[in-house]
This record gives sequence, C-alpha cells and structure tokens, in this order.
Amino acid sequence: MNIEIKTWLYDILKAIEEIESFFTDMPKDFFAYQGNLKTKRAVERNMEIIGEAMNRILNLDSSIELTNSRKIVDTRNRIIHGYDNVSDDIIWGIIIKQLPLLKSEIEKLLVL
Repeated sequence: MNIEIKTWLYDILKAIEEIESFFTDMPKDFFAYQGNLKTKRAVERNMEIIGEAMNRILNLDSSIELTNSRKIVDTRNRIIHGYDNVSDDIIWGIIIKQLPLLKSEIEKLLVL
C-alpha cells in the first residue's frame, strides 16, 4: 500500500479515536452531545480531518473501498462550506453508525 494512503488511513483512525475519547467523560447520548458546544465543534473538526483524508485517498487510489467514502467527503464539505447548515442529527448518526464501521474497515486495511 502506498505510504501516503497509509498515513491518511492512520489520520482517519486517530480522528475516530479522538471522537470516541470525547465520550469517556460524558454519556454517549444525543442530547448531551447536542448541549455541549465544545464537543460538537471538536467532533466537527475531526469529521473535517476524516473527510479530507478520505478525499485524498479517493483521489490517489479509487480502488480502495471504504463504506460511504463519498458521503464522508460530502459531509466534510458541508461542515466547511455550509457551517450554518450542519445538522446535529446527521453528525450524531455518523458517530453512532458510520464511525465504528469505518474504524473496523481501516483497521483491517492496516492489519491492526
């Protein structure tokens, strides 16, 4: 695997783990998340990192298959360019449903 792709995969993994760490001191509850501006902004920043790294991977090697990769990039674009239109519901759905799957797929690619 290309070293750049491997680096970006590690960046995604690190961002996912950082998001997970935000919920060690607070309940993994939508309303707790929604009411905590610092956590929301930190999650959004990590989603930007995940989306940018994913975009770079797709541009370099589109044969790497990661579930919902295009949607992840689209979410990154919405957070950056449509900051006033970011839906807590959508971000929360990604945290709960998509990130665990993405983490598993990346760990398999990196053979962790």
